[in-house]
Amino acid sequence: MTVIETPRLILRPCRESDRDLFYELSSDPVVLQFFPFRRDRATANKVFDLIRAAVPEPGLDFLVLELKESGEPIGFCGLSKPALEPLLSKDAVEIGWRLSARHWRQGYASEAGIALLRHAFETLRLDEIVSLTVHDNHRAAAVMRRIGMRPDPASDFDHPDIPATHPQLKRHIVYRLTAAEWRQSHA
Repeated sequence: MTVIETPRLILRPCRESDRDLFYELSSDPVVLQFFPFRRDRATANKVFDLIRAAVPEPGLDFLVLELKESGEPIGFCGLSKPALEPLLSKDAVEIGWRLSARHWRQGYASEAGIALLRHAFETLRLDEIVSLTVHDNHRAAAVMRRIGMRPDPASDFDHPDIPATHPQLKRHIVYRLTAAEWRQSHA
């Protein structure tokens, strides 16, 4: 089980007590501005149960961001395989995060992202990490840039899982960071 500490956060495995936070982040229209749907409580509970029951590859975990000072869970983050072949390699590993809107603009996503990148490159010895977001999600793209990722416009794509009813959410941009780039910037 992965546990990562930063100056202000503990990134830890998901617990039953995180169910309400998962529902909040699955139903808040502000948090989900760039998602095609919100989940009702029953659907959020089913997805939460699936996440808790899943056995990911070692190191590719769905983690909770918890404030060290108070123990309050404020969001989720992690590394995962996006399963978007042939748009991305079958071995691609994606970094992602979702925070409660009341905790935005405090640097928590960047702090967690940097810690996950360090884990990916120094512990897991991965060669590259990607991150994806909707074309117009400038907040997410700003976090990607702050944690050292670079845009890869040649890899941008229309997401096959976004319904035609949400054409504004189809176009996804891809950011990348290689282990060599990480080492160079942290030398």
